[in-house]
Amino acid sequence: MEKDELDILRNSAVPAPQDEARSRALDAAFAAYDLENTSAAAQGREAGTRLIDRARKLWRETMNRKMYATPAIAGLLALPIAGYTAYHLMLEQPFRFMPQDTVGETAKPGHAEKTTVAKPMTLHAAKKNEAAPSPLGRGVDTGLPLERGAKPDAQTTVASEQIAPLPPEPMAPRVIASQPQDGRAAGGAAAPRPAAQDQLSAVQVPADQEVQQPENRDRLQEFKANPVRSVATDPVSTFSIDVDTASYSFVRRSLKEGLLPQADTVRVEEMINYFPYDWKGPDSAATPFNATVTVMPTPWNAETRLMHVAIKGYDIAPTEKPKVNLVFLIDVSGSMDEPDKLPLLKSAFKLLVDRLGPNDTVSIVTYAGEAGTVLMPTKVSEKAKILSAIDNLAPGGSTAGAASIREAYKLAGQSFVQGGVNRVMLATDGDFNVGQTDDEDLKRLIEQNRNSGVFLSVLGFGRGNLNDHMMQTIAQNGNGTAAYIDTLAEAEKVLVEDASSTLFPIAKDVKIQVEFNPTKVAEYRLIGYETRALNREDFNNDRADAGEIGSGHAVTAIYEITPKGAPQMIDGLRYGQASTGNGGVQNPEEYAFVKIRYKAPDGDTSKLITTPVTKANEVSSFDQASVDQRFSVAVAAFGQKLRDEGQTASLGYDRIIGIANAARGSDPFGYRAEFVSLVRLAAALDSRNR
Repeated sequence: MEKDELDILRNSAVPAPQDEARSRALDAAFAAYDLENTSAAAQGREAGTRLIDRARKLWRETMNRKMYATPAIAGLLALPIAGYTAYHLMLEQPFRFMPQDTVGETAKPGHAEKTTVAKPMTLHAAKKNEAAPSPLGRGVDTGLPLERGAKPDAQTTVASEQIAPLPPEPMAPRVIASQPQDGRAAGGAAAPRPAAQDQLSAVQVPADQEVQQPENRDRLQEFKANPVRSVATDPVSTFSIDVDTASYSFVRRSLKEGLLPQADTVRVEEMINYFPYDWKGPDSAATPFNATVTVMPTPWNAETRLMHVAIKGYDIAPTEKPKVNLVFLIDVSGSMDEPDKLPLLKSAFKLLVDRLGPNDTVSIVTYAGEAGTVLMPTKVSEKAKILSAIDNLAPGGSTAGAASIREAYKLAGQSFVQGGVNRVMLATDGDFNVGQTDDEDLKRLIEQNRNSGVFLSVLGFGRGNLNDHMMQTIAQNGNGTAAYIDTLAEAEKVLVEDASSTLFPIAKDVKIQVEFNPTKVAEYRLIGYETRALNREDFNNDRADAGEIGSGHAVTAIYEITPKGAPQMIDGLRYGQASTGNGGVQNPEEYAFVKIRYKAPDGDTSKLITTPVTKANEVSSFDQASVDQRFSVAVAAFGQKLRDEGQTASLGYDRIIGIANAARGSDPFGYRAEFVSLVRLAAALDSRNR
């Protein structure tokens, strides 16, 4: 009976399929499968077409040809489809492998450690056909798989020779967020990550592995902002002039890399003095500089005013420029083997050589392990010889700084130009880490040699190993300047456009002392110059060292003052008043009395210039101040904002941008336009601005 029923079923006609019903059933099945199994893409799977889509397409083509009608044939077809899918899964998603731990491999002396982080090789690039950016920095192996046919680049490498299969039961991973170094050093939250790092927010690594961020060995001089001082108890302010510009370049690089700068990298006076200003200069070289003082309302505090002191040095005419004797003291240690270090340094010094005259002299001393003379004193008329010596510089070894400084001074003495410019130009990325390394020892060494008439300037290159404190120390004590070169454009500014002021000093040991009138001014605060403060008695002491001013240099100092009768930060005295020593106040209508003391470049006895500040120096509104004055105030406000100083807390970045834009002037080199863009970057990065 059962056999007859089977025969009937075998001989019965197969019902014709209904296309509409078949289509609905297949779509519903695939949708249910996706919902249950593929609603969230597995880690390591591309955002585009998945392998299951290829199988689905093949299955649909098969079904549309009505090959499903016979169950036996459909079963046979399922086998090659499954094999096809499994084959390509194995090609594009290999079994999980893990690179061997190579943490701590160091490429060369002075460099941050090269770190290879062990992790499952199942991460994918943020965009199709793009290699994933390394969240750990340049040259660090992220362990990310490359697209098929792609070549590894400098940021993504897969060391196939160092891979090993995972254990049967892999350890639970932990998530380490890829964030940059905190750029907020005072009073703020960590800066957000740059956009390039946002593409990959976290890297999964096994719990027993340590991620070592590249070590940042930058050494900074810590300092606190100048406090508000009462004129009744402390009426005199004394400081050394400062024409360095390193801080502005360092701040710019940090912002362009997506980080708010650390507070101690922001020296407000160096940011202000980075820009050229058209202050009124002296009429002759007999008086090396002229001071212009203006009192104006404060844009961030309606109760205070700004006393703006602008100094302009005498600009030596081209026919008057003395002969130049330069010694390039160049760091060629292993840590200089970076694109923004030795290669940039070579290009910078070539620009300077092109600026010199045929009768000027150049020598080259290098240091890496031990000092070496690369080029004996050579006239610039043999320019090809000098440029060839620069081209042949190569990195290697550690740093022996003290011996090289002695050698550089020795060469400068051999080709000394009487009445000319004799200067050692030190170019480095960091410490003198072999031999004499203490900053105080270096200071004494340089002090001993500056009296011979040879000055010393410092050019800093690169990041992560920069000894900013050392740069400031030896530049200040070597009667020189400190600049930070982060781009070839900055090298051109410092060594070509500003060559006159960089190379040709017109005055040394320049000091400023301001005495405030207690009947007109209740309080004052010097903006910047914290690292240049002097004791009151140092002003008249010709043995006390101070800064130098070069040909055409513009120097600006700004005080925030509280007029008498306005709300004060400091309570007045109960039992006494400030006295000038003669029982009364002379010249009661003066705001202050500004004194400048200086020496000639080859002199030992100082001279004095004085300027009284009266009502004639005052403007009734901020907009009445000159374009240069208003722009310099915008820079001062920005520097204080970056340092998170309370005085500018109520001043928004948009207001700083407005002041700077209105005072941009002709801006032939685009420096002021770039400043505005940096303020916008800081506004975007500063969490307090949200």
